[in-house]
Amino acid sequence: MVVKCIEKAHKILFIVGLVFILIGQLILVKGNEFVYNQEPIDFAHWFLLIGVTLLIPQTVTFPKKIYSLIGIPLTLIGIVCVIGMCVLDFIWWSFPNQEMRNEFTYHISHVPSIWKPFMTIGPSSKIFNLGLLLLSLNYTQTGKTGIVLVLIANLILWHIIPLPFRLVLGYALTLIGFSIILLRENNKNVLHSSRER
Repeated sequence: MVVKCIEKAHKILFIVGLVFILIGQLILVKGNEFVYNQEPIDFAHWFLLIGVTLLIPQTVTFPKKIYSLIGIPLTLIGIVCVIGMCVLDFIWWSFPNQEMRNEFTYHISHVPSIWKPFMTIGPSSKIFNLGLLLLSLNYTQTGKTGIVLVLIANLILWHIIPLPFRLVLGYALTLIGFSIILLRENNKNVLHSSRER
């Protein structure tokens, strides 16, 4: 019973994490000037940071299938890249003017060990989203609709399907897809255990 509660909590945290990521993307759509003028904190990147962190408990407990062997490490690497990106964005947000932001950007853009993982890989989220797509494939028996939505989300996020507001649409579809996958699977477990009684 305790294990089932923990599993359910992980799934709920995962869905809430995706909601936070989507909220962060909705704020970012308003542009850098809006983000830099947020007070008292950089809400957009705090939503992203908390969102990806909430994904971790479910990410490490996805079913032990072939897809997870690749999907879990890719998702965790993506989460680390997004966290690093958020930290850098907090620094940009903290500067009082654009000139200081430009100096900081110039400096870190010449440090590949910072720029590559956190500003090239982190914002593109390709590794992160590929990991999520692979993890969704663990549910081919029960979550085909959700998997298709996560696949379409990835195609949008990777610019294969070019759409305006791609990050908002991509993460909205990812949220809906995983909600279908995880909540449907959870409902089937509840129905199965109630029939056993």
